[in-house]
Amino acid sequence: VATPQRGIVQVCGSAGAFAAIKANGSVVTWGESASGGNSSAVAPLLTDGVVQICGSTYSFAAIKANGSVVSWGHAATGGDSSAVASLLTEGVVQICGSAGASAAIKANGSVVTWGIASKGGSSSAVASLLTEGVVQVCGNRCSFAAIKENGSVVTWGIADNGGDSSAVAPLLTDGVVQVCGNDYSFAAIKANGSVVTWGIADKGGDSSVVTPLLTDGVVQVCRSAAAFAAIKANGSVVTWGDAASGGNSSAVAPLLTEGVVQICGSTYSFAAIKANGSLVTWGDAYYGGDSSAVASLLTEGVVQICGSIGAFAAIKANGSVVTWGDADNGGDSSAVAPLLMEGVVQ
Repeated sequence: VATPQRGIVQVCGSAGAFAAIKANGSVVTWGESASGGNSSAVAPLLTDGVVQICGSTYSFAAIKANGSVVSWGHAATGGDSSAVASLLTEGVVQICGSAGASAAIKANGSVVTWGIASKGGSSSAVASLLTEGVVQVCGNRCSFAAIKENGSVVTWGIADNGGDSSAVAPLLTDGVVQVCGNDYSFAAIKANGSVVTWGIADKGGDSSVVTPLLTDGVVQVCRSAAAFAAIKANGSVVTWGDAASGGNSSAVAPLLTEGVVQICGSTYSFAAIKANGSLVTWGDAYYGGDSSAVASLLTEGVVQICGSIGAFAAIKANGSVVTWGDADNGGDSSAVAPLLMEGVVQ
């Protein structure tokens, strides 16, 4: 195992690489060059002043303290922002990435996009709605959804994947407080605790099967690749979308009626932390939906979960880490087990 870098304050991942911000504001990258692991082309711009990094599937974008943006990785899918460089020299406060594009919110509430035009890199069709007032942007695989300060939502990108929200437009004119996107659709939480969904129907875009459970009380929505899981104020969980991606939680339904405080999704499954520190998993067994092999370690003390493509890692209150799922995707941490016995915080 390589000697750990010291002074790291944030680590961000793409599909095949990592980028880390150090305490001095410099950036270190590693992994697949095509996914942003090689940042040599912009190295002089990453020696200081970086305060935030966002990873898309194949690229990274960094915000510097002066509000400017530096991007690298696969050029066509967001690594090259030269076409909008004049708009990214100052004032950027947040960046969101999809599989093929990036979107930046500026301090004046406007949005700047770049990358593959059809997958959200071009927002020209809704440009007049993105000149001010945007407070949050969420991306899925091929489209974006922006929440404005009046609670309305603006969408663009591949129509079927959520870029076209016209079917639910009357429900998105006000009151939206959060948007979550999976690869194929979006789910929006409104201030009254109800949920609105759109996109590919059987991948989470159609929540009609559980509509009576989503009219009020929803406080958080979490995604897998093609499904959603919502936590309600009473601690219960509602799921919908592709069954193979965790949209069907019937196998563990009795454990999800109360007490759930956090949910994390991998590509094909979900893991929920309950108030007593125990963990419940469902979805594709091989890819993290079955945690029975480590069940004895997950009955109490779990405080945080992180999911990869096909595995999970849970941090316990004593600072130890428990992993399960596909070994090749991080489910087997035995090679570094002595380093994960204590002291882990994120």
